[in-house]
Amino acid sequence: MSVSLGTVFILNSVALIIFPIIGHLLHLTQNQFGFWAGIAIHDTSSVVGAAAKYGDAALQIATTVKLARTLWIVPIAFVTSILFKSKSSKISFPYFILLFLAASVGRTYLPYINISGISSSIVYFAKIGLTITLFLIGAGLSKEVLKNVGVKPLIQGILLWIIISVSSLFVIITTIK
Repeated sequence: MSVSLGTVFILNSVALIIFPIIGHLLHLTQNQFGFWAGIAIHDTSSVVGAAAKYGDAALQIATTVKLARTLWIVPIAFVTSILFKSKSSKISFPYFILLFLAASVGRTYLPYINISGISSSIVYFAKIGLTITLFLIGAGLSKEVLKNVGVKPLIQGILLWIIISVSSLFVIITTIK
């Protein structure tokens, strides 16, 4: 898990820097870049960072595309939990997804949550929880783990990232103006 996350974080950092450069070299429009960043960059903060460097319209489009991608977690998790369940066990559904949906719906449809700083407190504690989680996952990453896992997952991650980045860029350039 730590090797996978490390690969994703490294590629997100690279994308944050090189995507705007590539976008300008290819003279992408704000729309094109927004779609490309939202599709090809994995981490939401990296999508926002790269798109913000490119322009306001790119930022709006990239954020919308990325959030739409994020919502796909729900049906995919549900379907895979059914497809990969063993015959002797019950369906194992990741309950954090239900909390994610509840938070999304609450933030959208319950505007009074912002009263008295409740929303900012929730965000603050969520950031602390995420930081602790990522630290604990990263703490499991060592030379021994990398040696045991090997370089294949890193190479696979890089190849998939390149394939997704290039193919989505091609489709966007040929279809979106």
